[in-house]
Amino acid sequence: MSFQPVIVGSGLVGWQFLQSTLGRQREVFDQSAALTRDTDYFEANIGKIDSAEALVDDRRLLRVALGAFGLQDDINNRFFIKKILEEGLTDRDALANKLTDERYKSLARAFAFDSPLGPRTKLSSFGAEIVTQFRVQEFEVSVGNQDESLRLALNLERSLPEIADSSVGADAKWFRIMGTPPLRSVFEDALALPSGFGQLDIDKQLEVFRDKSQARFGVSEISDLAQPEVMDKIVQGFLLQRQVKQISTAGAGQVALSLLQQIPRQSILG
Repeated sequence: MSFQPVIVGSGLVGWQFLQSTLGRQREVFDQSAALTRDTDYFEANIGKIDSAEALVDDRRLLRVALGAFGLQDDINNRFFIKKILEEGLTDRDALANKLTDERYKSLARAFAFDSPLGPRTKLSSFGAEIVTQFRVQEFEVSVGNQDESLRLALNLERSLPEIADSSVGADAKWFRIMGTPPLRSVFEDALALPSGFGQLDIDKQLEVFRDKSQARFGVSEISDLAQPEVMDKIVQGFLLQRQVKQISTAGAGQVALSLLQQIPRQSILG
């Protein structure tokens, strides 16, 4: 049986414990037999792949490739993934460019099957690059199997600085956050945004994200939000909001159960 991360408590308590043991837990997790088999196979065989079709035809390779970008749930959507990879990003009308989920663009960009120079699978460093991402993502998935909120917090802590360091403009960084479901979920909860918020015009959403971030955290740009002390505030706000939701949901369930218990048996049975 593969190593499962140890989670003690939930919310901020669970987060603090996970942070204090993260290094050792990751080390043990990375040594698990199942993970090692998958990553060894990928590094040994990905250099032989020169087309999107060849990649999706090898389920073991595809599992690592998708998992490295948090897209493991698409493992059975072979035709869809093949189209994403084949079309790449060069053509403005490519499928990945039409999707709001930024993870598909990252996948297409990483493999570059549309590049006139050939796919990046032929680079000697490519296998190790994807495997490193896969190991991190798999650990987060394992954490999420026990506590999804902690998984999302880990993802934010890893991904936000990467976006902040990218060479795109300030608006584009926000759009990447807004187009990556796990990151968007954290910000929406941390900023206590309403459930129908995503239906607003995209430019209006950007304005609200900035205004709310400024009011809540004192900064409004991703480069500032990615600073460690600000990220701590975002994670704390997110986890507290999640706990409030859970308590509210549990409370409503308990009230309903209490009301049902007060109904005379005869009124139910007739």
